[in-house]
Amino acid sequence: MRGKILFVFGLALGYVLGTRAGRERYEQIKAGAEKVWMDPRVQEQVHTVEEFVKDKAPDLAEKATSAVKKVAGTVRNSRGEQGS
Repeated sequence: MRGKILFVFGLALGYVLGTRAGRERYEQIKAGAEKVWMDPRVQEQVHTVEEFVKDKAPDLAEKATSAVKKVAGTVRNSRGEQGS
């Protein structure tokens, strides 16, 4: 609940600051964010995370598929038992 409240507060604060500051300030903030994003240190971490995800995604997909099949089998069995 606290996280939701902070999120809504952040949205409201962003809206208020955005409307008061106008387009010029928005462009300044955007330029600053792009500068940070393009920093080689940030991009190095982005690359590290991308590689990690590429390595782990197949395992995760396999586990998710297995879990879904297990749940589906459980649901089918419980429906069959109820109908008897």
